[in-house]
Amino acid sequence: MENFSIVYGDESVPRLYENSRISSDQLPGQSGIVKRAVALGRYLQNPLAMIATLCGPGKEILSWKLHALEQFLTPDEKYEIVEQVMVDATNQIGFDVNLAASHEWHFSTLQFIAGLGPRKASALQKDLVREGSIFSRKELVKPLGRKVFMNASGFLRVRRSGAAAASAQLIDLLEDTRIHPESYVLAKNLAKDVYVEDAQHEINEMDDEEQEMAIEHVRERPSMLRSLKIVEYIKSITEEYRKLETLRDIKFELLCGFSDWRIPYTEPSPDEEFWLLSGETDDTISEGRIVQVTVRNIQDNKIICTFDSGLKAIVMADNYSDEGFDPESSQLREGDVLTGKIRNVNKNRFMVYLTCKASEMRRRPFSRGEQDPYYHEQDMTSQTVEDKARKQKELAKKHFKPRMIVHPHFQNLTAEEAMQFLSDKEHGEKLIRPSSRGPSFLTLTLKIFDGVYAHKEIAESGKDHKDITSLLRLGKTLTIDNETFEDLDEVIDRYVDPLVGHLKSMLSYRKFRKGLKNEVDEMLRAEKAENPMRIVYSFGISHEHPGTFILSYIRSTNPHHEYIGLYPKGFRFRKRDFDNIDRLVSYFQKNIDKPPPDAGPSMRNVAAMVPMKNSAWGSGGGGDANGGWRGDGSNDRDRPFSGRSGGRFDSRNSSGGRGRGRGRGRGNFGDDDNAGGGWSGGGGGGNSGRWTDNIGTGGSGGSSWGGGGGGDDSNRGGGGGGWGSAGGGADNAGGGNGAWGAAAGGSDDPGLGSAKKVVPAQDGGTGWGSEGGGGGGGGGW
Repeated sequence: MENFSIVYGDESVPRLYENSRISSDQLPGQSGIVKRAVALGRYLQNPLAMIATLCGPGKEILSWKLHALEQFLTPDEKYEIVEQVMVDATNQIGFDVNLAASHEWHFSTLQFIAGLGPRKASALQKDLVREGSIFSRKELVKPLGRKVFMNASGFLRVRRSGAAAASAQLIDLLEDTRIHPESYVLAKNLAKDVYVEDAQHEINEMDDEEQEMAIEHVRERPSMLRSLKIVEYIKSITEEYRKLETLRDIKFELLCGFSDWRIPYTEPSPDEEFWLLSGETDDTISEGRIVQVTVRNIQDNKIICTFDSGLKAIVMADNYSDEGFDPESSQLREGDVLTGKIRNVNKNRFMVYLTCKASEMRRRPFSRGEQDPYYHEQDMTSQTVEDKARKQKELAKKHFKPRMIVHPHFQNLTAEEAMQFLSDKEHGEKLIRPSSRGPSFLTLTLKIFDGVYAHKEIAESGKDHKDITSLLRLGKTLTIDNETFEDLDEVIDRYVDPLVGHLKSMLSYRKFRKGLKNEVDEMLRAEKAENPMRIVYSFGISHEHPGTFILSYIRSTNPHHEYIGLYPKGFRFRKRDFDNIDRLVSYFQKNIDKPPPDAGPSMRNVAAMVPMKNSAWGSGGGGDANGGWRGDGSNDRDRPFSGRSGGRFDSRNSSGGRGRGRGRGRGNFGDDDNAGGGWSGGGGGGNSGRWTDNIGTGGSGGSSWGGGGGGDDSNRGGGGGGWGSAGGGADNAGGGNGAWGAAAGGSDDPGLGSAKKVVPAQDGGTGWGSEGGGGGGGGGW
């Protein structure tokens, strides 16, 4: 045993083999440790074949950890890269046919030979095992077929190995080169010409045996071939053999057939032994990295801990805390988890030293370690906006996962590509595409308007998450907003088509206006200027919340906005559903005075404000913004202002008189608080009449359902009751007659006497075409 040396080997692949399905087929009845030991020996002998063993139906190779960032690859992406490397390496090294026939575990690489695959490789394996040995590539024509043979033969090595090593049958030396059988004539002619020049023989005097000797003669004297200049040589041969690149390859193969470019095996270095035995890597154990360890033993001068891998970690007492360490007073116990920073890694002693001091933990982050040799750091500040946008598109394309779905409305496009595809299509055009959330979701992209696209998520269910192909196919059931569909046809018929129908009805509505919200507001202001007595309104597209419309209207001066959701069943406004726009408009006209259901508390103290011409709730209001749609716009919303339509304002004079007006028709003045009951009556101080929202000042009040409030003298009283009678004015400025909500009286006197607070007179009134006296009248639509 003294003459034996111990060499540590990498067990990452043998461990995977130990628990693989193929290990039970190759080593039935053996224990796990035996399987691992056999795999370790095979891995040292032929690492390519051992790795290929794990590329079988179980694809155990996917569990082999190759890089710290590989979790960002899907299993398909990782296996695609592994397969590509295996094909390149196997065809570069070649497949030893006779060695595999004697030791079947070598057959694992056969599937990666050009022209073959798992099925053809399995069939060829059975033929080769049955034959035992072959002595010429021509023997493979029958089992492979001529076309497959022409693809694969150049990478299949036929030489004296395995059982063929004991045979006396000759094997052509060209059979163990990368020279394709169709180029054997070129290789033999080249060898003969070099041999004749050296041995001074005539070509026509050579038989087959001498030609074989010529090839062997040339391979044994590589200096003769190295001195041969192919460019000069082709000038001396017939035109049909003048293949420059092929002759160069032949020359190289005759010098060193199937040369192996792999790095020769060397025993692991001390650093490599540390990583192999500890199970850690440079990415998990490096100076400056923050780690977590488990406390195993607490001593006076140090704390002994371990990593999850079993590697020992030491925290010296003076590195435990900035305040020091006292084992008796410390609450630290065995089994506790400590967080610390790595100060030093002693690989010879397999020990890591940590510090838990807060001052040390706050210092610079852990070191980067070695950079990728292909990484080129660039100055990010020099990148233009176009470069960043291009890189984002490339990144999205890189992470894009195409789906195995066949449907007229489905396309394997990214979000950017989908919007570009729909850019020149009509409004309401749609497509279904893969979702960025993964294979269990799809996305419906709908063109709402020019430059406005909405994206709706479709959840899939009923998939086998262990089957990759099942994930890429369409789920058995589809769900949108808690609504279940059996397939994409049903999604189009029951969800998308009704939705598009309502979209087009809104876009063609007489009150629809194109443009951004501020542009629509300007149109409304112009229309209001032409019709000051009317309440103007319109519908528009919400560019900030694609899939949502905006109802904009002006009662007196300032525009107000409320959202309208788009759904397959119609439109949603103020938490109510409407199957057509006309019904929505009718409801809006009848309930314009009512605040939206979700109007929040006032953002400012209304009583402390200068009276505003527009009451109500300002911008914002009812309707569900977006209705579940996603877009690329801003998340800013119009916030509701909750000033009530019957807002109150007090104007007090020196005599203690008080003018008060509310939307419920209550008006009182001075010492006599005679309240007129009823509905919809506007008081001069706080009118909330139909379709205009001008608020007057002063003391008078009135009501349409009942009598107005009295004043403190005959000149300042005055409200009449009944259907449409006017509320009284102040200082004889009061009011007119009219039907259906005649105007409430105004005031000519700023403050009614010696006022403590000067308030300008304002117009008041409302009505459907009625006329107000004094301060002004109301208007209709």
